[in-house]
Amino acid sequence: MEKRMIKNTDLSVAPINFGGNVFGWTLDEQQSFDILDQFTEAGFNFIDTADTYSWWVNGRGGQSEEIIGKWLKSRGNRNDLVIATKVGSETKEHGFDISKKHILKSVDESLKRLQIDHIDLYYTHFDDHKTPVEETLAAYDEIIKAGKVRYIAASNLTPERLTASFEASEKNNLPRYVALQPHYNLLERENFEKNYAPLVEKYDLSVFPYWSLAAGFLTGKYRSEADLSKSARGEGVRKYLNEKGERVLKALDQVSEKHQANQASVALAWLLANTLITAPIVSATSQSQLQTLFKATELHLSNEDVQLLNEASK
Repeated sequence: MEKRMIKNTDLSVAPINFGGNVFGWTLDEQQSFDILDQFTEAGFNFIDTADTYSWWVNGRGGQSEEIIGKWLKSRGNRNDLVIATKVGSETKEHGFDISKKHILKSVDESLKRLQIDHIDLYYTHFDDHKTPVEETLAAYDEIIKAGKVRYIAASNLTPERLTASFEASEKNNLPRYVALQPHYNLLERENFEKNYAPLVEKYDLSVFPYWSLAAGFLTGKYRSEADLSKSARGEGVRKYLNEKGERVLKALDQVSEKHQANQASVALAWLLANTLITAPIVSATSQSQLQTLFKATELHLSNEDVQLLNEASK
């Protein structure tokens, strides 16, 4: 499988980024190990998590990193993988926090849970809207120089704070973000395309979209009110049960029939056809779901396919 370079780094990744929010939440430890084994055996090498996953289960999180850490240790494959985690999110114990003090404490806790000596890609997960960007970047500078982190990236920052961060990096010779993790998929296009894509181009960022399948809506399994009870996450897609949602599913049905693939594979292939996107973040909780992710990387959508999906999702 062809790997893609993360821009401005020496890291290369296969084009699907596994979302670790399911570890310790909808997958127990043994199931997580199985999925991770299958994912890596298929040639994929990029795992995304956060220090607070899944805090909604126990109030503080840490389960996802712990499971990944135990798996890495038992498989002895750390050097074959690119591990991304994040700092700054809230839990029941603390609010959003990207202060120097919180970052220095959190990175050590993440390394301990992951049982590794460095993190490849470390994200500002959420903004606390009060810490000066210089302070956050200076903290990153310290942990990069200490060898704890290789590169930094950003997730839920406003375009303004993102721009201010790049200006501060430039001005103060501080590390700069190499990647962006935005909310982007066939149903959520406007914010990324209008507000972030220009910054991605300007600052030469790699892009790893989260909620690539719109909380499962783009798998095609939710088509009516009655379908919402099909899974624990069903209610999260209620907002897509509208005319636009129907239009997008119809286009997905058409393209998936043509390629003999399922809707989720096509929705991911649409992201991968975008030259700005390096690897969508997506989770799987079963072997069949994993196959869907793998299939996405083999699909070659024609310009006509992409056009059809673009029109439907406008």
